[in-house]
Order: sequence, then structure tokens, then C-alpha cells
Amino acid sequence: MTEFRAYRVHKKDKLIKGEIELLTLDDLSPGEVVIKSEYSSVNYKDALAATGRGKIIREFPRVAGIDVAGRVVSSNDKRFRKGDAVLVTGYEFGTGHDGGYAEYARVPAEWVILLPDGLSTYEAMAMGTAAFTVGLCVKRLEDNQQTPEKGPFVVTGATGGVGMFAIDILSKLGYEVIALTGKADRADELKRLGAAGILDRQSLQLDGPPLEKSHWGGAIDNVGGDILAWLTRTVVPWGNIASVGLAGGSQLNTTVMPFILRGVSLLGITSSGCPGDLRSKIWQRLASDLKPQHLDKIVTQTSEMEQLPKIFDDMLDGKSYGRTVIKLPEAN
Repeated sequence: MTEFRAYRVHKKDKLIKGEIELLTLDDLSPGEVVIKSEYSSVNYKDALAATGRGKIIREFPRVAGIDVAGRVVSSNDKRFRKGDAVLVTGYEFGTGHDGGYAEYARVPAEWVILLPDGLSTYEAMAMGTAAFTVGLCVKRLEDNQQTPEKGPFVVTGATGGVGMFAIDILSKLGYEVIALTGKADRADELKRLGAAGILDRQSLQLDGPPLEKSHWGGAIDNVGGDILAWLTRTVVPWGNIASVGLAGGSQLNTTVMPFILRGVSLLGITSSGCPGDLRSKIWQRLASDLKPQHLDKIVTQTSEMEQLPKIFDDMLDGKSYGRTVIKLPEAN
């Protein structure tokens, strides 16, 4: 039986740590489709899960990695044939089910998406959950009548993967995107992605009244906490805020005033629980009208599994910038 390498997370004496080890298919979670992995990626959720700084993995050991793209090796589902290029993101992949940091993945057929025309497996993982999340945001915003005419659109956490894709995609759709960041030294790069302006996070007054002067047409928020509360107070009537992250905290201290007096909508976005039919439609759009224009600028490094621990630490310590793609080698 073929052995292959995988980045597997263990819990020993309350210490959670990942390491590369040799596995066989019998070691993986069950599923109808076996994929020869070609690329994965690194998301904030991956870093939280694999280091134990977020209580995301429930059972150990677990192969980490919430994204993967590759080619079908075998399938008990007639929708997929050997050699098909496919991708998997979301569900319990990499958390409750063995994930994408391995040379092979075995998954339920319902989780598998045929790679849309116009995307390579590398591009799919260059985008991964980050761009998919932005695609979901765009869909929810469109459904709730968000338009560029409502005014400047704020993207928080602008130097992370979701933030950079949001700037790229929304500017392509005609929005005046304002990048909110604490990394002023990245201003020029963010403008090259499409940001019309940069807002320094340190300049904000976050302890304002329940309602402030409305200014922003809407927002995609990766931060949560006080930043999200501030957005609720400053978005224009009938504007929308898509909430996708909690890098700044999970608590939300606000009032009902923005919602009942201005009609502001707070839209919760979860990529992991997205229904399969909608998931497929979003990926089709990411290969067409929502395909990022600056993928080469958003992906800042391509690494291998050996570098994962440092990549995770840098991400959680706020030292990372852009997207990291993980190239998975051929199995032994």
C-alpha cells in the first residue's frame, strides 16, 4: 500500500502540535473520492486549528488543511472520473475530517467540486477559501441590494488573503474601495490591487456614540470586535456589512440603533457551511466575472509542508502578508 506524507496534528498532554508523518489511505477519514493532491493553501483558520490557538479540531490526530486541489485517483460516485481536476474547500475538511495538507485526500463526494473551465489547480488554491469567502460576500451583498452608488466601501484586515481578494474583486465591480489596515507600509501594494484609499486603523475613534455620521456605503469585515462595532455606527442607511472574521476579537459591543434607525444589515458569512449548489455557482463566478485580476500580487509565497509551522506563527502574530500556496509533491 502506497505511503505518502501528510501534516498531521496531534494532541499530547494538552499540547497541540503538527508534524509531517507517513500515512496510507487507510489512515484517512472515509469518503467516496480519493484525490491526488497538487496544491493547498494557508488560511487563518488553518493556523488556529493546527497550533491549538483556536479550538477548531475536535478529534485527534487530524490531517490539517481546509483547502485542496488535485486530480481524482478513484471514485465510487459516477459524477467524478479518474483524472478529473477537482477542488475541496469548507465543510469539515481539515477540522472534523482529514484535510488537504497531504499528498492524498479522501473525501465525501458531496464535498467535491469539478474545477471550472478557466482555472488551474494552482489558481484554485491561490484563491482557496479566501477568495471563495469573498465570492460569498459579493453574492450576499448583491442579494441585499448593495451597489457602488451607496458610497465608499470599506475592507478591513486589508493585507490578509480575504482582504486582498475583496479589494481586487470589488474594485473590478466598480466599488470605491477603502482599505482599512494597521500596516501603513503596505499602502502602495493595496492601491495596486485596486484600493482607492487607505485608512489607518490607529486613526479611528472606536468608543463613539451609538450612531455616528454615516459615511461608508458598506463593508467586508475580517476583524470583528471594536472595528465591526464602529462600522455598524458609520455605514449609511440601507448599507450592508459582511462579517467574515474575528482577528480583532469575537465580542461585538453595539446597540440596535444602526439596525432599526438606519436599516443597516449585518450579513454573516460562513464558507464551511455553504450548500453544495451555491458553492459550485460561486466557483463558476470565480473562474469568470469574479476572477481576481492580480493573483500574482496576492500570492506572496509558494511553500512546502515543512514550512507550515513558521507560516502559521507568522500569520497569527500578524507578520504575514497575502496568500501562501502549499505545493504538494508526488508521493513516494
